[in-house]
Amino acid sequence: MARQRMTGSQRRDQLIGIGRAAFAERGFDGISVEEISSRADVSKPVLYEHFGGKEGLYLAVIEAEQNRLLTSIVTSIGEGRWRERIERGILALLTYVEDHTDGFVILVHGHMPGGEKSYSTLLNTLTAQVSYLLGEAFSHRGLEPELAELHAQAIVGAVSMTALWWLDQRSPDKYAVATHVANLCWNGLAGLEAQPKIIETEKGTK
Repeated sequence: MARQRMTGSQRRDQLIGIGRAAFAERGFDGISVEEISSRADVSKPVLYEHFGGKEGLYLAVIEAEQNRLLTSIVTSIGEGRWRERIERGILALLTYVEDHTDGFVILVHGHMPGGEKSYSTLLNTLTAQVSYLLGEAFSHRGLEPELAELHAQAIVGAVSMTALWWLDQRSPDKYAVATHVANLCWNGLAGLEAQPKIIETEKGTK
């Protein structure tokens, strides 16, 4: 029986999937166009036709993973009470780490050629989104909305570093991690002082 021919879209998706696994396993420099083509059971010209080469495929993989993760998190934090938003956002990130480990490895260790690391690019986008949402909440509570970006940096930084740690640990489970980190973030936000002051050490004490 003759093998069914893939459409252009199906072939592109197949190559992105194979490229994702290959780049996660060996890195951009550790895998060749020949090997990727062999894994996909296509000739090299087919890969060049769709992506222009290995770099084009790599960029397509990064873009696909960034969009997948960003969409999941932004959808999770868009509505609801703030503690629920934080918890759902953390859980969305950890679920992505769990279900799409190859993609997360590429985002963390990969970078856009000639640009910054892909994970940093993603975190900047997430920080901007969280900053916007926090700004609305701060205005409602009588806090300075200009400080929303600072707090967004702190929250996204804490959550992203926890995800990196959990990538290798996987314990406790993602629900426990999300609950504890959300508890930390929420109680910090709920107890914010309008004009916090540095606690100075008394002069002369050791």
